[in-house]
Amino acid sequence: MALRVTNTLTGQKEVFEPLIPGLVRMYVCGPTPYDHTHIGHARAYTIFDLIRRYLELKGYRVFHVMNITDIDDKIIRRAKELNVPWEEVPKKYTEEFLDIIVKLNIKMPHVMPKVTEHIEEIIEFIKGLIEKGYAYESHGSIYFNVDAFEDYGKLSKRKHREEWRQEEEVLKEKRKPYDFALWKKVKPGEPWWNSPWGSGRPGWHIECSVMSSKYLGEQFDIHGGGQDLIFPHHENEIAQSEAYFGVKPWVKYWIHVGYLTIKGEKMSKSLGNIIPVYEVFKKYKPEVLRLYLLSSYYRSPMDFTWEGLEQAKILYERLVILTENVKKILREENVPHRVGYDVRAVAKELSSIRKRFYESLDDDFNMAKAMPYVHRFVSFANKVLEYKPIFPVALLIMEFIKEMNMVLGVLDKHLVPTTDVEKKLNQVIDAIVKIRHKFRMEKDYKTSDWIRSELARVGVKLFDAKDKTTWVIEY
Repeated sequence: MALRVTNTLTGQKEVFEPLIPGLVRMYVCGPTPYDHTHIGHARAYTIFDLIRRYLELKGYRVFHVMNITDIDDKIIRRAKELNVPWEEVPKKYTEEFLDIIVKLNIKMPHVMPKVTEHIEEIIEFIKGLIEKGYAYESHGSIYFNVDAFEDYGKLSKRKHREEWRQEEEVLKEKRKPYDFALWKKVKPGEPWWNSPWGSGRPGWHIECSVMSSKYLGEQFDIHGGGQDLIFPHHENEIAQSEAYFGVKPWVKYWIHVGYLTIKGEKMSKSLGNIIPVYEVFKKYKPEVLRLYLLSSYYRSPMDFTWEGLEQAKILYERLVILTENVKKILREENVPHRVGYDVRAVAKELSSIRKRFYESLDDDFNMAKAMPYVHRFVSFANKVLEYKPIFPVALLIMEFIKEMNMVLGVLDKHLVPTTDVEKKLNQVIDAIVKIRHKFRMEKDYKTSDWIRSELARVGVKLFDAKDKTTWVIEY
């Protein structure tokens, strides 16, 4: 089954075929770091990590660029609120954002350009738009002439010009209320750079056209971001880029992530319902949040609930326990010369689950359809290992765990090669757990509970079943 992608530009689900066979060039709109990274941001970046990972799993080479908007109206306002130099705001919140990216195991982009480091390229791009008749100067600022671009509105599907109004604060300077700023004349107390039109700074939209094309070329495969960026940001990017380069389409596939809501309401400061990622990290491991954010279909709105996180925690722990159990079997069991059990039946069922998992992701990266097969795999693997904990079965299961984790990205800490020291440590823990199990069977619960608490204190978590105990090391 070929990978099919829903393209916001056409409104259709299309077979994915990159412009250059085997190579995917992808640009994702990055953060404007003026405040804490919240779970809505986390959902978008986790989803594009899923997309990148799945493309790589299918054999594509992905070149990934994500910008940092380190100069913007919001940054300037925030600096005034905090009474600090404006540069300190993006520095502080970019560091926080990158730390969260690492904790969520999101693959770093190959290039992460900043606006302030590409001012010269932005000025040259604007000069080109003026020369081609798509931009004009007014009161020291430069505006894009929307009427000069015939296809304006094709991404957002907004057909009426009154729906195009933007940047209301500078209506007097513009020819039409829907024209948008490419270069903003400096205001008192604001940062500025020299330009042919006087001191000022870039408008919001021009930066992404300049930086994406610099690193990915005049045309590329995927451009993405949150649903809220469709208009005006991405609509304006298309207009200025296709006007400048004279190509259509500038980007082949536009991918947008649905809103993350709280009790059906979009997160906003006015409603006071924004949840910073670090607030979630106080209660749940980053792997749990990642698994939760991946669990729904990316184009649909996702209503955040703490109950949903609890369900993700349960699945994560089941995955970890299964992985550690398989590792233990592979450590202790030898490769057999003869197997009486029908391993082929296990391989057949795993192949069926794998096929359905891939088919779900081939259908527009639909993790909502893929997740039931993750649950099915865990249940099947546990059942098989309970009756036949033998090397070939464990190896088949481990191979699928590793493949599935290339997409999920939540088991990396448990899949690193085991050193000799770690093997000895595992043997010691096994011995302690066996001793505790003996106390449990003798109903000496005081001693068994004490051993559990002492192990938990050093990061070893126990899971008791009727006749056995499994354990994992919490990282």
